[in-house]
Amino acid sequence: MPKPSVRTTSSAVAAGSASIASAPKRTPRKRLQQATQNTSKNNNLSALLPAEQASKKQLPLDLGIEVQKDVNGVEMGVLENGMPYLTQRGLSVVTGAARSLIQTITKEWEDHFDDDVIGKDRISFFKQYLSDHGFNEPTLHVETVQAGSIHYAYPDVVCMAFLEYYAFESKGDSSTAIENYRKFASFGLRRFIYDALGYSPERKVLDSWRHFHDRVDMTATSVPDGHFSVFAEIAIMLVPMIRAGIFISDRVVPDISVGRAWSEYWEANNLEEKYGARSRYDHEYPLYYPQAKSNPQPAYCYPEEALGSFRAWLAKTYITSKFPAYMLGQTKKGTVPLALANKALGAFGAQLLEPPRRRLA
Repeated sequence: MPKPSVRTTSSAVAAGSASIASAPKRTPRKRLQQATQNTSKNNNLSALLPAEQASKKQLPLDLGIEVQKDVNGVEMGVLENGMPYLTQRGLSVVTGAARSLIQTITKEWEDHFDDDVIGKDRISFFKQYLSDHGFNEPTLHVETVQAGSIHYAYPDVVCMAFLEYYAFESKGDSSTAIENYRKFASFGLRRFIYDALGYSPERKVLDSWRHFHDRVDMTATSVPDGHFSVFAEIAIMLVPMIRAGIFISDRVVPDISVGRAWSEYWEANNLEEKYGARSRYDHEYPLYYPQAKSNPQPAYCYPEEALGSFRAWLAKTYITSKFPAYMLGQTKKGTVPLALANKALGAFGAQLLEPPRRRLA
């Protein structure tokens, strides 16, 4: 179940962190014609927007909010995949720029995402900065569904691009942006958000190992003698995924993908005739998994004589041709960032995923 957004207010950042500067909003020099659509639309992450008002350029992600708070007037949070963000309102506060201007630049980025020419206008600055920092997404914010409504989150790397632009590139009073840029550049915006919200990525890694070990424990004695289960055998996949930083949870369950593909291969090649009939066993998920509501679930287990064939198929067929498709699906859902997906694929020597080049319809 997606976690609800956390709405609390803090009068200070984590111990030792400096307060965030704020200043009157200003209007920078226009370098591109501003979008003609209404730019006052509220894209604040905490606002409950009807679905029909959301941008249609990006599909909402099936991804919840891990934590969100208002820290010294700046709305910030972390998504379930560990991505730190500022809301549009929070980004407006730290840059000193009007939210309508941030929305205009967001729209310009979408309109010019496919442009190859880099000039001296402001969107070219963003394209160059974000490209240099490995960001190549068709939208500057991430859309995620919460309580049936679409919310918007600007990743930390995008926020730093806005800060640098308003600190050093735009005309007008840049004192607020300069002060916050220096603060975040030295401390790191990602670490600043994590500390301010009390979020620990190390804790998420430990949670991944807990998910993995709990499921191993629950299946260790349930498989009948003389048989093997798919889940127990894909530990060679899950361990490198966890080490790559992928959060293994109820949303990332690769054994379902592997199990279905192996079952199809088993039937298509009539392996029952060679190894004997497969059996069923009661597979159970940990009680903190939503899938546990339907425990126990019947799952196939296979004769141990077929174990060598399974391992060869896993290495030569699934990991090389099907695992990239599974990871692509996870990136589209937002449960696994592209960089981590490619890190995991690279550990197996599998084909890496290409970054998106076109806006989603």
